[in-house]
Amino acid sequence: MSPSQTLLQFLKREVLVDEHEVFHRTLREALVGSCDSVLDIGCGSGSPLRHISQHFSRSVGVDGYSVSIERSRAAGIHQEYHCMDLLEAGKHFAPKSFDAVVALDVIEHFEKPQGYQLLEMMESLARKRVVIFTPNGFLPQDEWDNNVHQVHRSGWEVYDFELRGYRVKGMSGWKPLRGDFAHPRIKPARLGSRLSILTEPFATRFPQHAFQLLAVRDMEAS
Repeated sequence: MSPSQTLLQFLKREVLVDEHEVFHRTLREALVGSCDSVLDIGCGSGSPLRHISQHFSRSVGVDGYSVSIERSRAAGIHQEYHCMDLLEAGKHFAPKSFDAVVALDVIEHFEKPQGYQLLEMMESLARKRVVIFTPNGFLPQDEWDNNVHQVHRSGWEVYDFELRGYRVKGMSGWKPLRGDFAHPRIKPARLGSRLSILTEPFATRFPQHAFQLLAVRDMEAS
């Protein structure tokens, strides 16, 4: 492949993309083709797994807010649902009962000790892979949508996951370019979004500077 072809391929994959496309592609690459069953912890009403759940023979959503469960059920995201305290999922499902266990924008809603309990539980349930998606560091967020579970209670750094054997990639571009709910800080939003996307190749490779983190642990390797 010539240098110009290599550059064009890089631009198409990393720069000329839509909002959060890199995240969705990375999530797909981590799960589709290697995992046949998935447990979505804290699935909410519109889990990112909605783009790929049809690829799994078993797809289960768990959430502590019944309204979110009903919205997700209406959207047909998962085949099976359970409304429960998230930390109780380890008692409801048998050890190693899913190929993959994911928690996307969830762990930051727990105090740090409970967050580690969540990780231990997820690792006990996963045969192949655990996937975590969370802001890089503490990002304040209050209750919204009448859901007390939406408050952010902890911040997570790259080393929190690497010390447990996770591979960590940065997501959503350079950290200073985004704020509440990952919205661009620079206005107009379309310009802010594009600037953030342009920094994604840097943030992906240097996750300590990214706005969000995607952490993946291969349990078989463990």
